[in-house]
Amino acid sequence: MVAARRIRLGVIGRPHGVRGLVHVQSYAADPASLVAYGPLDDGRGRCFRLCWQGEGIARVSEIVEGRPVPVADRDAAARLVNTPLFVPRDRLPPPAPDEYYLADLVGLAAVTVDGQPLGPVTAVHDYGAGASLEIGPRLIPFTRAAVPEVDLAGGRLTVALPEIVAGEERAA
Repeated sequence: MVAARRIRLGVIGRPHGVRGLVHVQSYAADPASLVAYGPLDDGRGRCFRLCWQGEGIARVSEIVEGRPVPVADRDAAARLVNTPLFVPRDRLPPPAPDEYYLADLVGLAAVTVDGQPLGPVTAVHDYGAGASLEIGPRLIPFTRAAVPEVDLAGGRLTVALPEIVAGEERAA
């Protein structure tokens, strides 16, 4: 099950210098490969091309009517801060076994190890210390211990709730 047609692969950060360069945070396994996916979109209809100028520093051009328009100064670069960079899902290679694009997890039905429904995965959060799945009011760490089974084709995943949480739910 593919829950999203686009995958967020990066974000434009603060300007670098005065000639329109920007810092870019790449979420690709190989950060430099971000440019290999072709034009990136911001989710609102604008498309961009990047050209790396150094580690994490890029020259950006916005594609306007099919033509690249370079970002030429610091003010224009500053207007792009926090612009997300998406790529269509079908441009990405398939994940390795037991690896997942986090966007593919959104929408999966979550069930406990004994088959009790918990609801759908509504979001996946990753702030750097590991991904967490948002399922109703719960945040479940996306680890093999907490999520022992993911069945993308079947549209579900299994959650092993911690004993204290499972006990509290039975009492409720």
